[in-house]
Amino acid sequence: MPHFVIHCSQNILNQKTPNEIIQRVYDTAEASGLFEVGDIKVRINPFEYYTIGNTKDDFMHIFANIMEGRSIHEKSELSKRIVSELTSMLPEVPIISINIRDFEKATYCNKSMVV
Repeated sequence: MPHFVIHCSQNILNQKTPNEIIQRVYDTAEASGLFEVGDIKVRINPFEYYTIGNTKDDFMHIFANIMEGRSIHEKSELSKRIVSELTSMLPEVPIISINIRDFEKATYCNKSMVV
């Protein structure tokens, strides 16, 4: 935890490699100081088939899922930093966005918690 799941148009991967994009998001999350370094997870899902307002404009949206406990200000700053970094990396992409959702500690479970 946290999980950063990037959805984007396939064409974006012609501009930057998946590893470059993933690393930029990872580095920005790490630099925030909000997470343990070994806990940050980033993955990317490119889409060949999609519509954006009935167009084929390129897009990128990050779904960030983090453990509850960070302030609204911290989450807002993280969102702005990630969008800013990706905008500087991919200035021709018209849509770059993120939303952050909180996991509840009471309902979160992983393999190490049940073994």
